[in-house]
Parts: sequence; C-alpha cells; structure tokens
Amino acid sequence: MTATFELAGQHVPAGRRQTMQLALAQLYTQSPLTVPVEVVHGKQPGPVLLLCAAIHGDELNGIEVVNQVLARVNPARLRGTLIAVPVVNVFGFIHKSRYLPDRRDLNRCFPGSEKGSLGARVAHFFVNEIVSKCSHIIDLHTGAIHRANLPQIRAQLDCPVTRQMAENFGAPIILDASIRDGSLRAVAEAKGVPVILYEAGEALRFDALPIKAGVRGVLRVMRSLGMLKSTTAKSVAEPIIARASTWIRAEHDGLLHLRVRLGDRIRKGDCLGTISAPLGTEVRDIIAPRSGIVIGSLTMPLVNEGDAICHIALFDEIKQAELSVERFVDELDIQQPAI
Repeated sequence: MTATFELAGQHVPAGRRQTMQLALAQLYTQSPLTVPVEVVHGKQPGPVLLLCAAIHGDELNGIEVVNQVLARVNPARLRGTLIAVPVVNVFGFIHKSRYLPDRRDLNRCFPGSEKGSLGARVAHFFVNEIVSKCSHIIDLHTGAIHRANLPQIRAQLDCPVTRQMAENFGAPIILDASIRDGSLRAVAEAKGVPVILYEAGEALRFDALPIKAGVRGVLRVMRSLGMLKSTTAKSVAEPIIARASTWIRAEHDGLLHLRVRLGDRIRKGDCLGTISAPLGTEVRDIIAPRSGIVIGSLTMPLVNEGDAICHIALFDEIKQAELSVERFVDELDIQQPAI
C-alpha cells in the first residue's frame, strides 16, 4: 500500500479522497479567497496526475469535465494519485472573465514570483503548492469568448511521454504546438513534467460534445498511465497530427454569414461564407486561401477588418483527418450544433 499523500500541509491516507480549500488571497472586503482542490489518493503507488481547468476564468467546460471524472474515480481501485483543480483562476471565475483583476492572463504569468504582480503570485502559489507534486498534467481549456474550438489536443510532441498522452486522449486532431513563454506548459515541461492541453468548446457555456469527449479522454489517459484498470471498450478514432495551423481573417467590416462548421473540410478557393453591410448590400465572399479542417470559428456575426474568423488545421493527409473527425463525432453520439 502506498504512503499518505501530502499537499499544502494536509495529509490524505491511501485509499481516500479529500476536498481542500487552499488559501490564495483576499477580496477587497478581506473575505478569504480559496482554490478548491480534491485529492484522490489510491491504495497502490503510481503516477500523480494533475487535472486542472479554468486557468482562464471564463472557460467552463473543463470544470464539468473535472467533476464528471471525479465521480467516476474510486480511490480504492486507483493506482497513484489524482489532484483535481476545477478552477485555477478563481478571480476570473468570480467575474466571468478570462483574466485576473489587473487584466493579466494567468497563463502568461508562470512560474511567477512571491513578491510580483497578482498574476505572478497566483502562478507562484500554484507551481509551488500543486505542480511541484505532479508527474503528469492535463490542462483543460476552451476557445475565448465568441470563439468555439473543435475538440483537440495541443502538446509538444518531441517528448515521447507527452506524445503518448496526446495520442491516448483520443481527440480527433493533435496540434504539435510550440510552448509559449509564461504558460503552465512552459514551467511544467522545464521541470520534466509532461503536459497535454485539451481545447474544446466556447467560453461561458457548457458544450455537451466537448465535455463528453473530455471525460472520455482523461479516463483513457489515466488507463494508459496504469492509474485505472484497462477496459475492453471499442477502440476510438485514431488522432491525426496537424503539421501547422492558420487563421482566416476578415478582409472587410460587416455582418458575417459563415457557411462552415467545426470539423468541416475546406479546399483552397472554397467560399466559406459572406460579409455584408447591415442592409444586405455590398456582399463579399470569404475565400479559403488554404485547404484544411476547421478547428476553430467565430460565433459572433459582427466583424471588423482583421478579425479572426476560422482557425484551419493543415495536414499532409487531409482526407484521413476528415475521416477522423467524422468518426469521432459519430462515436460520441451527440449532434454537433451549427456554429
């Protein structure tokens, strides 16, 4: 049997789960602000997996993924330890905002510092109290406000362990994404901790397909790490790795009528929709400059010149990528809403 697990001065016996409220800061009223954490500590030794969401406070799908995963994990049958943090950026969450009160992006503040800005202090707290305890990380995200993402994994695939986690998650598309300075991925990878980032859905809403896919993906990774017993469930669609991605931007101001949906295959020269004046005059076509798969799209019909409209993943084998997306949606058995 494994030993007691210690986190932030609290001890969790083997085969038990414990909910913690870790003191983070205070509000203007001097009311304490805490980060909710649940630790599920298995009876047998194994990896320590951090499952976290809402580093951007308005990204809600991951919160529901964390809660549904917790409901499915039995500490008596778990190997290793699951650290679940459904809301990392509690400041942003309270205000339904992506950012911290000083308008900083928490995911550009890592590793932080004890005496720095609010974002630096929150990042420093999270790294030292939680990330330092982990051997693997799954970081859950959505698109920004008025932008929706097709379920996808972003990871640096040079690391074999990271690549295996990304492939085992079972999202239809994997982006081999470089690490951005100041991100959780950057500080974790520097410590030798493999991280995959799951992007799916839109900010400030719950999306059924991304949530179901997220829960399934996390459990698949946990099984691949030996934390959960393997099942005989049918295999899922083989993920396809995108060699690059690009945004298609509005060339005009006006009202957007987008004809493509998340997961659609587009070809160079296709008309993706139109932008028109408020009275319907001066209708201008949006022409695809590249071929690929739509993995992100704008959900707001009001656009200015230069606004990002569609995020396109680029593939060497685009037909294979299209089939992967189609099979993925069919397996989840949820009708994808029009965007």
